Amino acid sequence: MSKDFKPTPYILESVNTGKQFNDEGWTLDAPGEKQPTLIRAVYEKKQIDVKDESYGIFRFADWLPVHKMLEGSSAPVTYKSEGLAKKLGLNNLYITFSGYWPEKGANFRTCSFKETEAFTVGGRLSTENGSVLVVASAGNTARAFARVCSDNNIPLLLCVPEDNINALWFDEPIKDNVKLVVTKSGSDYFDAIYLSNLACEIDGFIAEGGAKNVARRDGMATTTLSAVTTIGRIPDYYFQAVGSGTGAIAAWEANKRLIEDGRFGNNYMKLMVSQNHPFIPIHNAWKADSRDMLHLDDDEARKQVEEIDAKVLSNRKPPYPIIGGLYDAMKEAGGDVLCASNEEAAEAARIFKETEGNDIHSAASVATATLINAVKEGIVNADDCIMLNITGGGEERIKSEKDILYLKPTHVFDITPTLEDVKSVITELFSKNNITQEA
Repeated sequence: MSKDFKPTPYILESVNTGKQFNDEGWTLDAPGEKQPTLIRAVYEKKQIDVKDESYGIFRFADWLPVHKMLEGSSAPVTYKSEGLAKKLGLNNLYITFSGYWPEKGANFRTCSFKETEAFTVGGRLSTENGSVLVVASAGNTARAFARVCSDNNIPLLLCVPEDNINALWFDEPIKDNVKLVVTKSGSDYFDAIYLSNLACEIDGFIAEGGAKNVARRDGMATTTLSAVTTIGRIPDYYFQAVGSGTGAIAAWEANKRLIEDGRFGNNYMKLMVSQNHPFIPIHNAWKADSRDMLHLDDDEARKQVEEIDAKVLSNRKPPYPIIGGLYDAMKEAGGDVLCASNEEAAEAARIFKETEGNDIHSAASVATATLINAVKEGIVNADDCIMLNITGGGEERIKSEKDILYLKPTHVFDITPTLEDVKSVITELFSKNNITQEA
């Protein structure tokens, strides 16, 4: 790893008021503001200089709010499609791939673009005070944070629904500075978030922050930076499956920085985001032209989540209504919320593997399915410049090539545990007796 790393100076800004303020180390909200709003990083460097591939994701460090580089990262890779493009009759289809595909230069060991978040969040975080990072996840995010925090000795508590722990596979053991707790079978991502919120009430445990964390969004934005700096222009369309929509918000924010850069055009990519039918809360709100999410009964939501193959898209409370969130992104950039069934996604995965040569995750299959449908319906044209964000892939391949281990939970909580239960269990898990101290 190159060592001549100098962080880019930045300040934070409220999307709602435009007020600017310093990052106090882990600032997630605009100080003194009552109306919920995202905050953004405003970088001193307005034109991005991309470093060489040896930097991994930190090749885009000019626009990352980090103070250190972590070991073991890989940047998203963008290439011009031939196989899928030919099948769909598209002349300018570019695929941005975050997963395991060594021949393309993609070496995401967890096969998910969630690694982009984990490396940048870890690069922003200071753990000298002994704080423990808390992450709630439906699967892929947990796997990425576990790998990155294990490799870089960052204390981490993962909160995951028990039914999703098959997503926590690894090609090497996870160190015991990483602890996994789960909400019992029958729970969903929303329940894991509730558990993580209780954990964050314990002194020394800090919330990763989700969409509110500028490091998470700007890490995800490296998919767009990869595409635009490879293509040489801002695409016309951006296709991605969404659970929270944070990746699409990040793409929009990167788009704004790239316009300000001045070398890649001044257009907005239309955000063509997709959900896995029948769990389509973002789709329903957007089609109703509602900034607020529509009411969805908890039991009905859990039933719908059980039905979808792309479990990682199962966020019931996404950052859609918040100022600077997905609703605002799509209102400014344009685009639509599309849907794909399990069957359509499975067929799209088969087509991608046949035409491009690698397996892709279920969420990426949903995005690919909606691109296929958009071509059929004439929504996109043959000469449009299109970015297809493949947010995970190569898992079948890496599992066939390497010995795979699974991370086991250290405790199973009820769906709605008490704060006292959570405190007693988790405090004990992170006592010095239960964590091997790194030399």
